[in-house]
Amino acid sequence: MAVASRSRIVGTASAFPALVFLALFFCVPVAEILFNSIYGPDGRIGMEQFERLAGNAVYTRVLGMTFLISLLTAVGSVAIGYPVAYFLSRLPDRSRGRWLVWLLIPFWTSYLVKTFAWILLLSRTGVLGTFLAWSGLNPAPPALAPSMGAVLAGMIHGMLPLAVMTMLPIMQGIGKPLTLAAETLGASRIESFFTIYLPLSMPGVAAAGLLVFITSLGFFIVPALLGTPAQTMIAQLVISAILELFNVHFAGALSVVLLVCAIAVFLLYDRLVGLSTLGGGDTPRPPGTSGFIKILVLAGRWADRSARAIGRLRPARPAQAPGGPDLRRFPGLRAYAWCVMLVLLLPVAVILPIAFTDSSFLAFPPQGFSLRWLEGFFSSPIWRAALLRSLGVATLTAIGAVVLGFGAALALVRLSPSMAKATFAFLIAPLIVPRIVTAVGLFYLFSRIGLAGTDAGLVIGHMVLAIPYVVVTMAAALKNFDWRLIDAAYTLGAPPMKRLTTVMLPLLKPSLIASFLFAFLVSFDELTIAIFVSGGLKTTLPKQMWDDMLLAANPTLAAVSFVLVAAITVFVLLLSLTRRDRGQ
Repeated sequence: MAVASRSRIVGTASAFPALVFLALFFCVPVAEILFNSIYGPDGRIGMEQFERLAGNAVYTRVLGMTFLISLLTAVGSVAIGYPVAYFLSRLPDRSRGRWLVWLLIPFWTSYLVKTFAWILLLSRTGVLGTFLAWSGLNPAPPALAPSMGAVLAGMIHGMLPLAVMTMLPIMQGIGKPLTLAAETLGASRIESFFTIYLPLSMPGVAAAGLLVFITSLGFFIVPALLGTPAQTMIAQLVISAILELFNVHFAGALSVVLLVCAIAVFLLYDRLVGLSTLGGGDTPRPPGTSGFIKILVLAGRWADRSARAIGRLRPARPAQAPGGPDLRRFPGLRAYAWCVMLVLLLPVAVILPIAFTDSSFLAFPPQGFSLRWLEGFFSSPIWRAALLRSLGVATLTAIGAVVLGFGAALALVRLSPSMAKATFAFLIAPLIVPRIVTAVGLFYLFSRIGLAGTDAGLVIGHMVLAIPYVVVTMAAALKNFDWRLIDAAYTLGAPPMKRLTTVMLPLLKPSLIASFLFAFLVSFDELTIAIFVSGGLKTTLPKQMWDDMLLAANPTLAAVSFVLVAAITVFVLLLSLTRRDRGQ
């Protein structure tokens, strides 16, 4: 009993550094936003900033547009990604692993790179415009961007991998015996899908919708580059209020509105579905489920009757054993998954040939072949300094995030369920709060303590965002860890540090490597915090790309994008190797 109590205390203490770190550099900055939003320019407390927001139709319209774009992005990502996630969940582990490698490449590719790719696709001289002119369908094709359609295309393209990877763990946990039992009791395959599989997969759908919606609330890259002023989102107003109008109080009010909306959606989700579903856990049946299931039953019967009617027009097929759909007999599902995967990879692939163009402007197909843009990238002092700074900051961020996140994940396994849920919610809070809110809060804090424009400030800000990824990855690994090995080492007299270095860390090496790579990529691709914290003289690579895109798109950006895509591909292959090691 004493050993168990001591182990629980040690496990809880291991989370203390991460909790203190997030309290100082996440909770304090967010709280400072709240205080700044209620102060006016004259230093008096009041609601002047919020009255300004409520009394101006422009800001109200921007808020509505932010919710509309975020909602459409969430619905589109979940609707398009659900069949893909279902397809992947039915595959054997080895085949699923190969598909996930291709899914991870667009998932981790920089949003700047993907948005730049959509500019190349949708501009008047881009891929689609060139094809329309060449085919004679439209000799003078219009530019498809900027427009609302271009914004939604870019947003859904960026969020679709996140939706698929969020739904996949829930779907993998739905056992085939449940649908088999329904079919044994007389339900058709379609009815069993609508009445068993689909309701059980709804927590995954809700989790994907939540993450996509809240992430989209803080977006500014896609609407700024692919949209018109009519598609302006709140995050763009926050950036403009600080960097152009120098009105930190109004920016704080905007951030508070965004924060309140995100928290309200998150609390509603936790009440209806449950926080544990974000990690693939079980959830109690929410109120109103019975009516929802009745609707699904009716939909299943209608779909089954339609399928039977269509089936009468086709030649008879041999009966299939129950137990869920056989993917070999549903080639349309595999073809759909291939089409979605190609669409995810196509914009990224468009960049590659343009990086080697000999032309001084962007056009498709590229003119000639030349390495001058790649040479110009690596020889430019500005680009080289930005690249080296990003690599250094990302490396330090990954090391710090893994150290703090590993200790926090270790505590989650040893805490009571109620304490573990509260601690887990606190640790993943930076994922729930829009990044623009965190960035503005850090801007306030770092400006006061002298960390603005420093590498240390960037590392701290990036660690705030990277720690949740490490916690989620390591918590999943520790849940499946065989703690009897630690008990055996303890019985043989190994001290705590020896047990950690000779037993636990070697066995968790694949998960630690994966956590390090996740944290590194989060930092290397981060733009929002870099805009506020990096400083004007020394920037990161994403910040330098952002500045160049706002001025004019040029082949140098294609060369930079090529380098980033190549780096992401290498990292994804390393991740796949760690998964293979873990499986062995």
